[in-house]
Amino acid sequence: MRTSDHPQPDALSLPTLEEVSASARIVSVPMRVKFRGVLVREALLVRGPAGWGEFCPFLEYDDAESAPWLAGALEAAWHGFPAPVRSEVPVNATVPAVGPADVEGVLARFGQVGAVKVKVAERGQVLADDVARVAEVRRLLPDAGIKIDANGGWTVEEALTALEELARFGLQYVEQPVADIPGLRTVRLELRRRGEAVLVAADESVRRQDDPLRVAREDAADVLVIKAPPLGGVRRALDIIGRAGLPAVVSSALDTSVGIRAGVALAAALPALPYACGLATVSLMAGDVAEASLVPEHGVLPVRDVEASEELLERFAAGEDRRRWWLDRLARCYRVLDGAQPH
Repeated sequence: MRTSDHPQPDALSLPTLEEVSASARIVSVPMRVKFRGVLVREALLVRGPAGWGEFCPFLEYDDAESAPWLAGALEAAWHGFPAPVRSEVPVNATVPAVGPADVEGVLARFGQVGAVKVKVAERGQVLADDVARVAEVRRLLPDAGIKIDANGGWTVEEALTALEELARFGLQYVEQPVADIPGLRTVRLELRRRGEAVLVAADESVRRQDDPLRVAREDAADVLVIKAPPLGGVRRALDIIGRAGLPAVVSSALDTSVGIRAGVALAAALPALPYACGLATVSLMAGDVAEASLVPEHGVLPVRDVEASEELLERFAAGEDRRRWWLDRLARCYRVLDGAQPH
């Protein structure tokens, strides 16, 4: 396992852009099912002295929002990860916004798990679709912990109406029911007033905010859902979780096994891990860059390093136009990072 005692992320030195670009490999991996509107996942992988790192901000993100993802990739490849406190990480299955007839097939790809995250509030669908999907998960897995993720797709009123229907399935928490922090707080306080046991978790309200601690300060969430790349890497994510003082669930951003390795490193370094993590999403992809993929066995992922395979990097190599697009994006985001470094 790659471990180190480097200082906080702001002090981590950058390799040169030439070093980073020379090792860059761009892949395009198809998804088994549409997830977050994505049918093909593109990523840029880099190799450094500590191993592989992954840079894969979603295509619509601008350079300022994407630059922390590059910082996370460079941390993984050039500096390694903090020492783990556990050797395996419990993970949940993830069910996209599919119809109930497809739920069993999706769950089968994850093997035996003790928890499931179900996507809800999909654009173009209605509450009845969400109820049917969650009901099917509960029918198939009567003892599993169920979480739902709205990705900020509801208004406050819609969230409260939906949760009145969905709470009967025994939810652990609802992730990002509404888009903004004041709305999260309103939903959370109203659920408490009604005596509902459903907790409120914040995802986008942490990773897409200039101040990732605001959601904790404003008492707007019970749980943080943390993705290491958008926060600038594992060390910075650990720092944010520690200062927020809330339980954390580590999740992925549709990464290959290289990117999942960073999420596993974060989850493995947390003092406490009260909920299964959303790090089993390689199971939703129709390919990977590692022969030994980070996919769950008996509901856990091992804490181990990942080596990208030359044969798989070639098999899933992006076309030349996409390669140029990603290398240009890499250079722009590197300049954003370099401009923030003390010189």
